[in-house]
Amino acid sequence: MRYFITFSYDGSKYKGYQKQPRAKTVQGELEKALTKINSDESVSVHASGRTDAGVHANNQKAHFDLTKKIDLFKLQGSLNSLLPDDIYVKKVEMVDKDFHARFSATGKEYIYKINMGVYNPIEKDYIYQYNKSLKIAEMERALHYIEGTHNFKSFTKVDEEKNETETYERTILKTKIIRDRKELDKITISIVGTGFMRYMVRNIVGVLIEIGEGKRKSEDILKILKEEDRTKAGITAPACGLYLNDVFY
Repeated sequence: MRYFITFSYDGSKYKGYQKQPRAKTVQGELEKALTKINSDESVSVHASGRTDAGVHANNQKAHFDLTKKIDLFKLQGSLNSLLPDDIYVKKVEMVDKDFHARFSATGKEYIYKINMGVYNPIEKDYIYQYNKSLKIAEMERALHYIEGTHNFKSFTKVDEEKNETETYERTILKTKIIRDRKELDKITISIVGTGFMRYMVRNIVGVLIEIGEGKRKSEDILKILKEEDRTKAGITAPACGLYLNDVFY
């Protein structure tokens, strides 16, 4: 039986989503809990994609197969009772055998949270404490330039052993900056696309911050895209402000 879950997690105490030897990971915790539920037969969990150390998820998606049929409500309760309290399964569904959480996905939304106001130690693992004002209108203009299909080689970690048939081309469907109505010093950057590469969103945010500081112009983002050179894009924004917000099918 193939099951499909929607789950959230606080990534601040994990070495990322993907299972690693001798490291605490979200995938590792999920598989450990599911193996117990599956009468100690090992279970592999396949997520929509991995997140790096310190990155959070509001609606991550994954599928897995169990040898027996379990009531969905009961499975959700069992999982949440076995998982650490910083991982929570929000929904469990049954899907067809040909469904794949990663390959069946049509798009994702990532959000990045920034505090331009006074430093808040309580929020430091969940909102990037930039603590200075930014030119939001310039950042919004720059974001619109990345909408559409582009080569994002300048905005990802370049793997020297990358297969020649693979591409750095991705399509960004929609972008926006949301200002918190109650706390005006806090903003959320939303980027929706058909797919993302490692560090891509954090590198885009890094350039946006430099634009917001006045160190670059909004149209400079077009030059960076054309360069196809990671060294032209500048800083990588910290992991703490990044969330996988949703996955679309």
